[in-house]
Amino acid sequence: MAIGIVTDDDLQSELDRLNGVRKAPEVEIVDKPSKGRDEGDVNVPDSLRKIIGETSVLEGRQSALALADMFNISPSAVSAYAKGATSTASYDTPTKSIIGHINKSRQRAIKKAGKALTEAIDKIDENKLNDMSAKELAGIAKDMSVVIKNLEPEKANEGEDKNTPQFVIFAPQFRDERSFPSVTVQE
Repeated sequence: MAIGIVTDDDLQSELDRLNGVRKAPEVEIVDKPSKGRDEGDVNVPDSLRKIIGETSVLEGRQSALALADMFNISPSAVSAYAKGATSTASYDTPTKSIIGHINKSRQRAIKKAGKALTEAIDKIDENKLNDMSAKELAGIAKDMSVVIKNLEPEKANEGEDKNTPQFVIFAPQFRDERSFPSVTVQE
């Protein structure tokens, strides 16, 4: 140790070194954060995926986005959950448990709406319809058709599938040699 003015801590450490006193160094072990998910972490629980998907289908996308925002879930994940998928990568292959939950919720809502629609139609009697103008009757008919259309489930395999490739094959017309003009060449 050099001669001069030193701090008390430096003096004590030099005395300890000369006397053979060994102090264990103060060490703190810090785990390096790993990239990606921890083992067994599925990020969003299945129950929350089901609730967000159900909310999106029954109450609208804005309600589902508000709910997802509370849990820091992205809007693209909300779209996937509404289709029954667990992520945007599995968008075309919905999970049976999520899509089953969404369909059960949809069926419950359809059943309630059907009961309310039936009661509303039952309350429209002939006397009320006779007192209405043609414009009002057309409006009621239009509203009822919209309700029926909204209650019907989506038809998956009706007609053409939008995502399948289409091939158009052209067959050229064959022409006979006699149809071409002939030129006589002399050598």
